[in-house]
Amino acid sequence: MNFYHQIALTKIKGVGPKTARILLAQCGSVQEILETKASTLATIPGVNSKTAAEIASKNYQEATEKEIEFIKKHQIQVLWIANPDYPQKLKNCEDAPLVLYYKGNADLNKERVVSIVGTRNATNYGRHICEMLLEQLKPLDTTIISGLAYGIDIMAHKNALKQQIPTIGVLGHGLDRIYPACHREVASAMLQQGGLITEFPSDSNLDRQNFPMRNRIIAGMSDVTIVVEAATKGGALITAEIANSYNRDVCAFPGAIDKPYSAGCNYLIKTNRAHLIRDVKDLCYLMNWENQKVKEAIQLTLMPPELNEAQLYLYLFIQDKQQVGIDEISRYCAWPQSKLAMVLLEMEMSGHITSLPGKIYQL
Repeated sequence: MNFYHQIALTKIKGVGPKTARILLAQCGSVQEILETKASTLATIPGVNSKTAAEIASKNYQEATEKEIEFIKKHQIQVLWIANPDYPQKLKNCEDAPLVLYYKGNADLNKERVVSIVGTRNATNYGRHICEMLLEQLKPLDTTIISGLAYGIDIMAHKNALKQQIPTIGVLGHGLDRIYPACHREVASAMLQQGGLITEFPSDSNLDRQNFPMRNRIIAGMSDVTIVVEAATKGGALITAEIANSYNRDVCAFPGAIDKPYSAGCNYLIKTNRAHLIRDVKDLCYLMNWENQKVKEAIQLTLMPPELNEAQLYLYLFIQDKQQVGIDEISRYCAWPQSKLAMVLLEMEMSGHITSLPGKIYQL
């Protein structure tokens, strides 16, 4: 089987990963599939006459040659499922793509691979968790996977780059574009410290159904999927469900009971679809990834879930400054004095901050 046949199989309408596996099991190789008569292919259980006719028509030839030209021009790796560089964790999933298109320098078969997913509408709480999580993951020698989407996904990639952790973006389209376009700069940096991978060829439409397909690759490539912040509906919960179906571990950070973008995480935990974690120490315990460097590095910095949005906004600022005066807090928040005084009082009464002489505050 050569390079041409591998690409050609992905260009045939009606032949997805499952149908392709059926054909391979019956025919033995892609070349045999492409050379078998339509009448014979149609007798294979799971292959209808329309798909058989499409294979025999050779309509895929022009598109295949165009794709090969694109691959060579942009130095893209084509990973056939039997290739040793193909992600072996994903290979074990029954609906794994037969071909992946990859550009980057990351090892796709790292011992520890973590996917991080969440809402596109991340709050300060979610942003803080991403920063903390990636900082704590650095000593673990992991690879970070996400979907290059808005919100938690791009934060996971950015913080991985900041911590010099390899990070791979799984795309819902071909490598001829970056979506969303505003993430192009991050994607470019990832090619030097990770990579971009997809099952979609260069001429693929940006269809809605591509993204759930993308999510199965995120889940399948990973040892564990971590949901940082999510609503009750959306791609993050789809990824978690897929990971569970693959018998992979799923973790979620709990959040406030009245916050919509914590509702999905709380639901996963409540229904035993995800393990509750608060930091990387909990993740290491769950995955049996005990590491002395991690134990020494971890400091529990997760925000108390009972903080409201205004309190969390102040909490993160004071945490960053360690000690800060009332004038600097006032300039940072730009709130009416009455609101600032009320929020500070609430946080002091609840024990989250303390007031020092000279109207200085610290956690």
